[in-house]
Amino acid sequence: MSKFLNEFKDFAMRGNVLDLAVGVIIGGAFGKIVSSVVDDLLMPVIGMLIGGLDFKALSITIGQAKIMYGNFIQNVIDFTIIAFCIFLLIKGINTLSRKKAEPAAPEAPAEPSSEEKLLAEIRDLLKNKQ
Repeated sequence: MSKFLNEFKDFAMRGNVLDLAVGVIIGGAFGKIVSSVVDDLLMPVIGMLIGGLDFKALSITIGQAKIMYGNFIQNVIDFTIIAFCIFLLIKGINTLSRKKAEPAAPEAPAEPSSEEKLLAEIRDLLKNKQ
């Protein structure tokens, strides 16, 4: 049983698992913020612009079943905005990472060193002998 617990501890303490956990927690909080922006700021304005329509109230009743397609529309809009925000965030992080990762190009020496000149002379002499 101790071996199993040690394996689990090694798994749980890996960097990838911890990074994933942090990502999930931050993603959940970020999702709540974006949902609030959509629900409380954007959708009332969009509803007002299209004639006072409340998407969440849109539904169709078939027999005793009530199909809430407006809520579905609201969730699709939420998802689209969240996905776009995450895309922009990842794009920005990738741009910063790329700039940081690119090493500066080494400058070419303006003039060959004395060793390089000597090696070039030796090379030229060997070419002429053959």
